[in-house]
Amino acid sequence: MTVKIVPAALPVDYARLGEEIAALDAAGVDRIQWDVMDGRFVPNLTYGPDLIAACRPHATCGFEAHIMCERPEPLLHRYVEAGCDLLILHPEALQQPHAAYQRVAELGVKLGVALSPATPLSAVEHALDLIDLILIMTVNPGFGGQSYLATMEPKIAAARALIDRGDRAVELEVDGGIGPETIAGAAAAGADVFVSGSALWRYDDFATGVADLRRRAEDARV
Repeated sequence: MTVKIVPAALPVDYARLGEEIAALDAAGVDRIQWDVMDGRFVPNLTYGPDLIAACRPHATCGFEAHIMCERPEPLLHRYVEAGCDLLILHPEALQQPHAAYQRVAELGVKLGVALSPATPLSAVEHALDLIDLILIMTVNPGFGGQSYLATMEPKIAAARALIDRGDRAVELEVDGGIGPETIAGAAAAGADVFVSGSALWRYDDFATGVADLRRRAEDARV
């Protein structure tokens, strides 16, 4: 699979939300990730489907919702209505994980399953027939700007091996502390989709940052 760069919307200037989403889109990103947090499953509170829907007209790239909420099942359809074509769920937050995965398929969008650092890879093995993306968290979910956990690279490599043994095209995404100093390690371990938050905002402009991160990841995967 080709390298994909996915900025997290978490660091945006909310006073200029539409403008910044449009700027990310124009910079050549592959998708934009929306970190949906409820203050319960993770100790932070962000936004919901209405805000995502308000931004949908400002970008042509795909939207993914990384849903870090307890029991999000009743609202899954709202994220699809808001314009997300990929929903990423944490199995620990679901009442019946497999049923929730089936529900995402019924909604006609792609399914991602996120594994926090302490969540084993075995949590997704039973559902690979439904999964389009595995997300390996390289920080503990909840807040942006955390340091990359290089100790997750063996887990990334194990996820890559699991995917390669199957016959389904599954993306392998990493999220947490991804920037110019860390993206190569995650790419060399087998990741092909890279979520970058605060690190992308430290470049002079988004296009330069996206191109640099993409190049570093591609070089590491050769």
